[in-house]
Amino acid sequence: MRRLALGLVTTVVLVACGNQSAAQISPSPSGAANGLQKIKHVVVVMQENRSFDEYFGLYPGVDGLPRQDGQFTVCVPDPANGGCVRPYHDATDRNGGGPHGSSSATADIAGGKMDGFIGQAEGGKKGCKEAVDPNCTNSVKTDVMGYKDARDIPNYWTYAGDFVLQDHMFQPNASWSFPEHLYLVSEWAAKCAKQADPMSCVTNIDAPGDAIGAGAGKINGDDQAARNFAWTSLTYLLYTHNVSWKYYVAEGTTPDCEDDAMTCPAKQQRVGTPDIWNPLPGFTDVRSDGQVGNVQTIDHFYADAKAGNLPAVSWVTPNGAVSEHPPGLVSAGQAYVTSLVNAVMAGPDWSSTAIFLTWDDWGGFYDHVVPPSVDSAGYGLRVPGIVISPYAKRGYIDHQVLSHDAYAKFIEDVFLGGQRLDPKTDGRADSRPDVREDASQLGDLVNDFDFSQAPRPVVILDPNPSPGPASTP
Repeated sequence: MRRLALGLVTTVVLVACGNQSAAQISPSPSGAANGLQKIKHVVVVMQENRSFDEYFGLYPGVDGLPRQDGQFTVCVPDPANGGCVRPYHDATDRNGGGPHGSSSATADIAGGKMDGFIGQAEGGKKGCKEAVDPNCTNSVKTDVMGYKDARDIPNYWTYAGDFVLQDHMFQPNASWSFPEHLYLVSEWAAKCAKQADPMSCVTNIDAPGDAIGAGAGKINGDDQAARNFAWTSLTYLLYTHNVSWKYYVAEGTTPDCEDDAMTCPAKQQRVGTPDIWNPLPGFTDVRSDGQVGNVQTIDHFYADAKAGNLPAVSWVTPNGAVSEHPPGLVSAGQAYVTSLVNAVMAGPDWSSTAIFLTWDDWGGFYDHVVPPSVDSAGYGLRVPGIVISPYAKRGYIDHQVLSHDAYAKFIEDVFLGGQRLDPKTDGRADSRPDVREDASQLGDLVNDFDFSQAPRPVVILDPNPSPGPASTP
């Protein structure tokens, strides 16, 4: 694997994926929580549709694919063909996955048996037409039991070895991309009976948004009002506390489907248009605060990182081609993410930045861990989570129960003095049922940092690396 070094790097230690020592995955002393003042920039990079077991199920030291004596001990039923399928190495760069709405999450979890994945994928692919949707290329054989390792995603495994890998990160709700992206920026997904009335909203992780009003107009063929969100977003607290933020969007197409469909034609994603992966322009508080201009194209991220002008809080969302959402190539997503991390590392803000890399939902891919329950919406299934920062612990595996809610909690603790998106205290009432950041099950990302250590040096990775070593069960 080729690396390019900048700045203070004098020695690069590459941990071989199959030979990581126990010392490198054991907890190291954590710096005091007051070291948080060293973090001036938080960057949340959200990719698409991968489970933890698919990407890191064979990573040493994690709660990974169940196995004993070199053999996998799980075998998921295959209703269409009979028998069952065990996990297998899938080197295919273009995957299909499975349906991933709330009903599919329930079916995949199967009351805790975690054995509905193949049946859901087979059912979801019935009747899809390859001429309309490239996802249909995997309609004969499902690939939800396939796993990747350092041969396929070497940079992701390198980040895990150099920094922090979280093996109990769960999507915040048990559904698909749209509610995940809403939770990421607002800690809730809801359907509102009255447009622009936050007290009329109730939890909805299938088809969130405001009520559709007469003459609302169309966005990407959908009623525009359904892309309006009346409840409070995290940007409201950032705005009221004079904390800078931006939401960077890679324009292009999005392949995600509504109505729990397995496949659908791609739609256009534009920076100023509220949509599935770009919800903030649709929030009433973003518009009323005059902050819509903070949603910018991805080229601004690279420019801001280079110039040392990153805001305090950044969210970065991909387009379909680089998202890793089927049918996007895994390699294209890894190259894109590497370019984002490289841009921060090569810029003046690296020494005070925390990058949180995750995937929005499981995409129908197998995972063996039963999600914890925090409320009626979630948690959803397990997804990968990586922390990259000059103060991140080296080679540390975080076993805490986490969800994307932990990002909001960390941002609030670093920049807002612990203020929460709580309608009783945040000055903008809505009808959300709970304060997700304060859930008793939720861990604390502070544990992934050691603020007593010297800042970690810059290590620039090749966006198109050579394959790493194979893993063995």
